[in-house]
Amino acid sequence: MIVALSSSPTEVWVVVAAVALGTFVFKAAGPVFLGRRELPGRTDAVVALIAPVMLTALVVVQTFGGHEEIVVDARVPGVAAAAVALWRGVPIVAAMAIAALVTGLLRLAF
Repeated sequence: MIVALSSSPTEVWVVVAAVALGTFVFKAAGPVFLGRRELPGRTDAVVALIAPVMLTALVVVQTFGGHEEIVVDARVPGVAAAAVALWRGVPIVAAMAIAALVTGLLRLAF
């Protein structure tokens, strides 16, 4: 069951401001607590992998996510085309354009 919640614009901006403040605090915490010290090798390797993993998770959720169900539509071949383009060495902006083009053409066709 999907429940629609209505919020006033003021409530939305309060949430946006709170998230922005939290993001700032988390970003500032690293340099404040670590200073100029180096991270241990294993920790540094894990931190280096966080961004690609989060980006991958975002792409998967946005590609297949629906309202409490898995959705396979024109986005899937678009993302696949972008993945092949990136694998072949195409710049990321061009790969994004390829994904948009493939998705758009498939939506027009079907």
